[in-house]
Amino acid sequence: MRILVTGGAGFIGSHLCERLVGEGHDVICLDNFFTGSKRNIEPLLDSHRFELIRHDIVEPILLEVDQVYNLACPASPIHYQYNPVKTVKTSVMGTINMLGLAKRVRARILQASTSEVYGDPKIHPQTEDYWGNVNPIGIRSCYDEGKRVAETLMMDYHRQNGVDVRIIRIFNTYGPRMAENDGRVVSNFIIQALKGEDITVYGEGQQTRSFCYVSDLVDGMVRMMNCQGFIGPVNIGNPTETTILEFAERIISLTGSKSRIVFKPLPADDPQQRQPNIGLAIDKLGWQPHVAVEDGLRKTIEYFAAIIKNN
Repeated sequence: MRILVTGGAGFIGSHLCERLVGEGHDVICLDNFFTGSKRNIEPLLDSHRFELIRHDIVEPILLEVDQVYNLACPASPIHYQYNPVKTVKTSVMGTINMLGLAKRVRARILQASTSEVYGDPKIHPQTEDYWGNVNPIGIRSCYDEGKRVAETLMMDYHRQNGVDVRIIRIFNTYGPRMAENDGRVVSNFIIQALKGEDITVYGEGQQTRSFCYVSDLVDGMVRMMNCQGFIGPVNIGNPTETTILEFAERIISLTGSKSRIVFKPLPADDPQQRQPNIGLAIDKLGWQPHVAVEDGLRKTIEYFAAIIKNN
């Protein structure tokens, strides 16, 4: 097939492109390189099955494809809060453009949504039928509400125009090719530990997260795209829950670091709990994560150690 991946030079997008090229598909990677990196897709540039286009999905584009994976959007608070209006435009105008493309060429389109649509959840773990608890005027709402509107658009194009859509909700994902400066907990902790710097924990560190290794996530995405008769939304993430403080201690142990843990005030609207219920993914996709957190962390630590060494 001929497959378009928007945000294809990003952390998750580059792993997805690699998987699709490896399966023999012709892949078009679309990226404006706001958070993506050419380094992520460098191994693919010599492949005759891979094509790179520098483009911002806020602007329309005409392409002939069979499938669209819509991943384009900055996903870490540092990046999506840098230009919140642009973040909203990417989720809303960008998704409209990609849905218009899919409608025109009758392609199937998968929207990479997020666990952030649940906000600071009142139910735990989160199931797909939960409508969420989101602050519509907070500093995170450009991303949270943008992704919620993107899901709305997907369903309205499906109901009104018969567009073949799929929606996944991605929970915290980690692995090689994460950006060093994205401010996320995994990259922050690993880089601070490797450099022997203080590890920054916000609040008392009792807020929880669930971390999914990137190859597991990509497998879930591909299964969802190619399943029949199920459009989602579906949670894709690792249900193994850990507190941020426990996670910091684990990183220190795995790196052999002498770093100290320091505590800072909790950012506004930071969710206290985040854990996916993946019963639907197991039932509909036969999917569940297989990479143990410590195995994935070792690979991620190796990646960042090489990056630091070469900088």
